[in-house]
Amino acid sequence: MSRRARVEAGLTALLAVLMMLESRSELANAEADSAPSSATRSSRLRSSRPRSSRPKVEKAARDDSSERDDGAGLADHDPMPATKRGDTDKRAKKSPSARSSVAAGKPEYPDDDDDTPVRKTDDEWKKQLTSQQYLVTRKKETEKPFTGKYARSKKHGTYRCVCCGAKLFASDTKFESGTGWPSFWAPIREASIKTAPDYSKAEERVEVRCARCDAHLGHVFDDGPRPTGLRFCINSASLKLEEKKRVAARVQE
Repeated sequence: MSRRARVEAGLTALLAVLMMLESRSELANAEADSAPSSATRSSRLRSSRPRSSRPKVEKAARDDSSERDDGAGLADHDPMPATKRGDTDKRAKKSPSARSSVAAGKPEYPDDDDDTPVRKTDDEWKKQLTSQQYLVTRKKETEKPFTGKYARSKKHGTYRCVCCGAKLFASDTKFESGTGWPSFWAPIREASIKTAPDYSKAEERVEVRCARCDAHLGHVFDDGPRPTGLRFCINSASLKLEEKKRVAARVQE
């Protein structure tokens, strides 16, 4: 079986897991809705009391100045060392809540994102992006291993597309692959990405792109940890981390 066939089989299995967990989640929500809650009973007793308005949390200001650095040079993605696979399997087992939230096909954080395609001219992308971001996302180059901003990052949050802001990966699915690039075992939503065959090297690979703006992100391989067995090897230059504390501030109480 070719590498592309194995990756496609893994993606098919991932879709089956997503559908199963989503069905279970809907069933659990239906059972919870049918049971009377103590909050409902107590609210009836307090119905005569005036309601106080809930405070709103202001949106946190974003500082994008730190994102615009050209970084190091470009290289090719290397395969994941076999010695790392056992460790990543253990890490995946320890985060069932992360697997269920991502595998259920639901964004980890609420937002106003949509799937409307983003299309810009080449000149517009050049003005918006740094030199390295442009070469990676629009010209399909690859940053050198261990040079990317998020290669060793352990910060929590949502990794967005640096071009259009679409949510791509949750930090809960990030793992240390030993390859020198940020690695994830699943996207935050299956609809967030798309794949295509890549014949630019001697061996066929599977390219990963942003489904919203068609930005090149990296490649997906079939040597990842459970539960998907996939490794999404992504360039830091194609990502922008929205940290969890900043995401939380955007949600109104």
